[in-house]
Amino acid sequence: MDFFLGSPTRDHTDLDWFARKRDAAPLTDELLRSGWEHLPGPPADQQRDFERQGEESSFALLEEGGSGHAVVAGGPWAGERWPDGMLEGPLGRIGPTACPVISPAVQMEIKRMTPVWIPGRPRRAKDAEDIRVLETALRDGGRPDRERPGGTPR
Repeated sequence: MDFFLGSPTRDHTDLDWFARKRDAAPLTDELLRSGWEHLPGPPADQQRDFERQGEESSFALLEEGGSGHAVVAGGPWAGERWPDGMLEGPLGRIGPTACPVISPAVQMEIKRMTPVWIPGRPRRAKDAEDIRVLETALRDGGRPDRERPGGTPR
């Protein structure tokens, strides 16, 4: 979300990423070389979780399904389709760092649907705020509002 918006929206203690399953081994190797610690968690062919200096990064792994759609790469939901258009997002940027982002519409769908897809997962206030910020940015022609939640200028 922040790469789409062009700046951080809040302090993060965890970052969520998507990566192709074929990139999981080199990604893991590079993170371990860079001082990240691999955390136990979901099956390794579904997601890789890492921690460094109190910050966590999680990489949900995906593959391309037979119909060209992004699918869950492994674990109990292997082969389940991610929302249509997920990989059609723009190239995002924070400062000099560029990163392909998933479609903002799909980001909102994932935030709305995760409590449905994972029974027992509560709806979170930060997800509702993220949806509001993304909706505002899309309504304003893809440019984010230039205020942080609560009206504080960035």
